[in-house]
Amino acid sequence: MKTVRYFTLIVFLISSFVFASPNCPQNIILIIADGAGFNHIYAADYYTCAKKGQQPFEKFPVKLAMTTYSIGGSYEPEKAIKDFNYVNIGYTDSAAAATAMSTTTKTSKGAIGVDANGNKLEHIIERCEKVGMSTGVITTVQISHATPAGFVAHNESRKNFHRIAKEMINQSGLEVIFGCGNPLFDNNGKRLDKPDNFEYVGSQKIWGSLIAGSNDKWTLIQSRQEFLNLAEGQTPERVLGIAQAASTLQQKRSGNSIAPFDVPFNQNVPDLAEMTKAALNVLDDDPDGFFIMIEAGAVDWASHGNDSARMIEEMTDFYNAVDAVINWVQSPKSSWQKTLVMITADHECGYLTGPDKSRFVISNGKGKLPKMQWNSKEHTNSLVPFYAKGRGSELFVDCVKDKDPVYGNYIDNTDMTKVIFALLEQKIPAKK
Repeated sequence: MKTVRYFTLIVFLISSFVFASPNCPQNIILIIADGAGFNHIYAADYYTCAKKGQQPFEKFPVKLAMTTYSIGGSYEPEKAIKDFNYVNIGYTDSAAAATAMSTTTKTSKGAIGVDANGNKLEHIIERCEKVGMSTGVITTVQISHATPAGFVAHNESRKNFHRIAKEMINQSGLEVIFGCGNPLFDNNGKRLDKPDNFEYVGSQKIWGSLIAGSNDKWTLIQSRQEFLNLAEGQTPERVLGIAQAASTLQQKRSGNSIAPFDVPFNQNVPDLAEMTKAALNVLDDDPDGFFIMIEAGAVDWASHGNDSARMIEEMTDFYNAVDAVINWVQSPKSSWQKTLVMITADHECGYLTGPDKSRFVISNGKGKLPKMQWNSKEHTNSLVPFYAKGRGSELFVDCVKDKDPVYGNYIDNTDMTKVIFALLEQKIPAKK
């Protein structure tokens, strides 16, 4: 029945819009807060403004929940309500979740751009490139980590960082790759006496060619100032931005945070909003439009560590990046008639609840950590939020699977790209 439903939806979308006014957006922007469930949003809301629902994206016209399980899994609302431990089993990982969101196909944990049998799948980025759009991925963690990799590469294991990075840098059609994994710096943004680890950028040979400027495919940038400079004016055609940090922009810096922002930030790296502004300025030169995936990757890292203070920091960074996107859409460079923006998570991490396992976190007032409780150091099978606004966004409502008693109507993580693939059918194929 599901196959029939999806086929009917796709046929409807194509027949309804190809022969009427085209509904395909010129630009498609997907923002992922890795590991963020509903309570991560609420906790950040309470910290930043004491109330939930005040962020601009929380007022988007499309507000749904989303299932995230990997192949063979399921989500049953009644069980999630009755059994507190239900969501502690059957959860996905970032590789399988990113692959599902990128390709419309559920796969095994750890798989990057391949199905459960190892067969290569077509990414949304590859589909966009076929119709002439520019493409990019940005993350606050290593460029070849699971989520950015899951939108670009094809590999049986997310742990094959060097092979994934080689594919992203040497073989993909991306115009923008921004993130961490710099072999010359540690997690505090300090230069190493000896380069440490080249696997996240492919190999020492690849890195050497980038540093020497002999790699004619990419313009390499590293410093925060270079990212800031890229936010305005003319840009190179393809930019590889490897921030001066090993693992994450800020989350892995030294120091034990008791409250958000109590440990000074690394000053030599951009934040996610600054990377976003730079990437948009590179990509928006293409009259055929662009697709970009923007990941707040270290929300997940902080949640694995049940680190409330740094989770709030990373969520705040995510909020600022979303604001940067909204400001760009509403600038003379674009509009909501031209651009589709989607905001979601790949899965929930940490099983964040209110105190004593109560369902929701509780506000302690602006600038204070809310009352909350971590119940796991792993991912969960909980529903995650999905927000959308812009051209074509109303079509996600047609994908609703069921209604959760707590979080309302929900779609599956594969539905997002099924809608986009159908919309892309309206674009006239063009060579890049």
